[in-house]
Amino acid sequence: MIDIRLVREQPDLVAQNARNKGYDIDVNKLVALDDERRTLQQQVDELRERRNQNAAKMKSGQPDQALIDEGKQIKGELAELEGKLAGVDEEFIELFKKVPNIAADDVSLGASEDENVVTKTVGDKPSFDFTPRNHYEIAEQRDWIDKERAAKVAGSRFAYIKGDLVKLQLAIVNFVIDTLTDEEKLKEIAAGAGLEVSLRPFTPILPPLMIRTDLYDAMDRLEPRDDRYKIEDEDLWLQGSAEHVLGSMHADEIFNESQLPLRYLGYATSFRREAGTYGKDMEGILRMHQFDKLEMESFTTGADGMKEHLLFVAIQEYLLGALGLHYQVLQKCTADIGKPNARGVDMEAWLPGQDKFRETHTADYMTDYQSRRLKTRVRRANGDLELVYTNDATAFALGRAMIAVIENGQDAEGNVRIPEALRPYLGGREVL
Repeated sequence: MIDIRLVREQPDLVAQNARNKGYDIDVNKLVALDDERRTLQQQVDELRERRNQNAAKMKSGQPDQALIDEGKQIKGELAELEGKLAGVDEEFIELFKKVPNIAADDVSLGASEDENVVTKTVGDKPSFDFTPRNHYEIAEQRDWIDKERAAKVAGSRFAYIKGDLVKLQLAIVNFVIDTLTDEEKLKEIAAGAGLEVSLRPFTPILPPLMIRTDLYDAMDRLEPRDDRYKIEDEDLWLQGSAEHVLGSMHADEIFNESQLPLRYLGYATSFRREAGTYGKDMEGILRMHQFDKLEMESFTTGADGMKEHLLFVAIQEYLLGALGLHYQVLQKCTADIGKPNARGVDMEAWLPGQDKFRETHTADYMTDYQSRRLKTRVRRANGDLELVYTNDATAFALGRAMIAVIENGQDAEGNVRIPEALRPYLGGREVL
């Protein structure tokens, strides 16, 4: 959530920002509910103080009937006010949760993802002396993907990944882990982007694949619920991306400033219903109900939040470049950055088999929107207690990374040239 003080002090800004993001929020009602809950809270606090004073008098000697009657009256009034406060507070919280994060100043106004701005295009499209095939045609020929048997076992949009494709996935995983845990490599990436940031390496994490409802909701990643998998008869959901269980792992905790930035690299199998997907997106492993991802998550002070976001973007560009991929960078407009985001960047790699760019990466800058509900804070060196800022970003969605490697590295016989950066992790092999 955003700071309620901002809502009270700049209601027009909050309302306009919500409209820019596609949300219709009654800010006046929110402020009125906040006024009411503050008044009720004050009345409740006063009655509780009177109750405590009454109880102290009762203990000090033989209570008379007037003191007993006063105690009963206070108890009744307090119960009534507490019930009213709970109702108003619930209504306030439900409305407040709908208020989106304030977009950063450089986020362009736009009504849909079609208005995202391409800020950079890197590399050249690969050329072929044959008609390039999509990854699924090659993978089926090589017996790397079996969706037919997976459908028999689990239903549509699942797959068995087999043979050399498994080795390729693990090579990408180990390449990314080695890169993000190497301080010298982070120094190279930061210098290339002109960033002065901490070079503290990432800690690799294998997180839980399930998350409780309250923390999923506090991360503001539970909705839309139709896209999530609920565990029957349990207060648990299958996570939709590693940042959901990484960003929430320090709920109700206070960091020392010296611990920040704290950077995690999560490797997790993620689950999404992908409702409404159709056509060519159903082919191969582009959009699956189950997929593996490497996800970056970090916690910083507010002063370092934006620099961390830009570092994550630079890391993504480095990883795409290391695989020799032609890609473009998009800055997302107000309608597409998402409710909890202050800023968002997407990257799209060129897929010759589809003759188009397809999204492979996203970087989300959250400011303190998530940490406010999670109550994740930092004690600064001067003793001040502040909310941390969070960032999350894709390192690689493994399925899409492998699609890009297959389609860009293919030859006419269906062999796949391995990017040089991955060869040490495949025993020096140059071709799959």
